[in-house]
Amino acid sequence: MSENDANARYIREAIIEPAAIARARSHALELGAAPVSPAIGAQLALLAAASNARSIVEIGTGAGVSGLWLLRGAPQAVLTSIDNEPEHLAAARRSFSEAKIAPTKARFITGRASDVLPRMNEASYDIVLVDADAENVIEYVEHGLRLVRTGGIVLVPRVLAGGKAADPVQRDAVTSAYRSLVQETQESPAVLAAISTVGEGLLQLVSIHRD
Repeated sequence: MSENDANARYIREAIIEPAAIARARSHALELGAAPVSPAIGAQLALLAAASNARSIVEIGTGAGVSGLWLLRGAPQAVLTSIDNEPEHLAAARRSFSEAKIAPTKARFITGRASDVLPRMNEASYDIVLVDADAENVIEYVEHGLRLVRTGGIVLVPRVLAGGKAADPVQRDAVTSAYRSLVQETQESPAVLAAISTVGEGLLQLVSIHRD
């Protein structure tokens, strides 16, 4: 086993997922709505806490796993979660209820993100999580950077595309979109960008100014 593999296994085994989030993960897997890993979830919670987030947008609700991690880090925040699948939103509502999250702390919107995001107020949110429709990730990140305040954070899990992003032979649309996103954000003067390689990878962007 390589050092990288050993480190990845150690991190997977070290993360203790709260029971309510573990139940939400079970709901997600039953639905086929792939949730973020516990390692990524823990990072989401930490970033939400460190930024003292008050207002969060989540693009891609799933069964509520990532939303619960975000609110674990920022219990004072209000989460707006967007998903096109009513079944996913119903599962998320159930997960939030089981986790005893107050209804006033979460707003669930049924619809396509490309239709909902343009109607949301710019520079009004602390965190935007982008975890839906990977082929549209660049469009969603552009919306996310418009929605967050200066100093706000846009987060993109799965950016390593299951290891394919590092393999130049892989040129499918999703992998190419993630590669383009990484390159564009590294070159942009409007953001600070960093990539965590823990779990499935997490691109972290901080908006530093607006034109």
